[in-house]
Amino acid sequence: MYAGTGYVTPRIGFLGVGWIGRDRMLAIHRDGGADIVAVADTVTAVAASAAEEVGAAAVAPGALLDGGLDLDGVVIATPSAAHADQATAALDRGLAVFCQKPLGRTARECAGVVDAARRAGRLLAVDLSYRHLSAVAAMRQVIESGAIGEVYAADLVFHNAYGPDKPWFTDPAQSGGGCVIDLGVHLVDLALWLLGYPEIDRVDAQLFAHGIRLGRDPTVVEDHAVAHIELASGTVLTVACSWFLHAGCDAVIGATFHGVEGAVQLANVDGSFYDFRAVCHHGTRTETLAVPPDAWGGRAALRWVEQLAGDARFDPEVERVVDTAAVIDRIYRR
Repeated sequence: MYAGTGYVTPRIGFLGVGWIGRDRMLAIHRDGGADIVAVADTVTAVAASAAEEVGAAAVAPGALLDGGLDLDGVVIATPSAAHADQATAALDRGLAVFCQKPLGRTARECAGVVDAARRAGRLLAVDLSYRHLSAVAAMRQVIESGAIGEVYAADLVFHNAYGPDKPWFTDPAQSGGGCVIDLGVHLVDLALWLLGYPEIDRVDAQLFAHGIRLGRDPTVVEDHAVAHIELASGTVLTVACSWFLHAGCDAVIGATFHGVEGAVQLANVDGSFYDFRAVCHHGTRTETLAVPPDAWGGRAALRWVEQLAGDARFDPEVERVVDTAAVIDRIYRR
């Protein structure tokens, strides 16, 4: 078992290898920074196929968390309702954890997992993958340099012409919500991260399901949401997201941050889920900051592996996940 500091090649397992779990697994395998030694999924054939791809053992899901395997960390890509309990169980057994978003269905669940990581002194990270776009890195540099002045407004969107194909996504008890916790979490995280986690003053939101506005404590999840977030500084964020939108393309994904001296803008290219462009506007002039191609999907996982190889101790940066979850809770009025 890995302990202490100094570079080693960590031994990791994968719990859940649906499309995103498998994508992260292959990214780590290609990079070679970790040894993937065990793979588990509730569908035995899926686990066996994924394990064969990377030369790992296919094991039962419980085997990754019961402490019987010689592992340093585990990657969790299971349905959302299981994340908090599985991550906590792994941390309690001394394993580092890389978890798909959301870490928990509520801020309370997220805080519980972070507390477990802090107690265990083990590395915990969440796959907030859009932070790792080259386009977003370029935008962050411009914002932090002061080149666009103080940001007073931001507009962020994630509209998806498709929707989830697994039934648990539309069960509030299993998912914790609909398009907001699935897609909007990326937008809220980006805004807070790029702006340095400002104090939130007010959150108002309107949630819809099949075009009908939802009241409090709905029995169905939302498929369209618009939220207005006011910061203590006076800055206003508008966040909109949806499933099954009549978008005329696969997806509309973007974020524009308006400063008093300019603006930076992220936009997906030609409706793509994967290709992004970033620009900076000053009046009528536009400067290109970043363009495709950019192989960004597995970067969050690779960063976790790199940290794990060097120092598996608790990283307090993950505490910010709770801040994002608290805003999501306010959007859901809970």
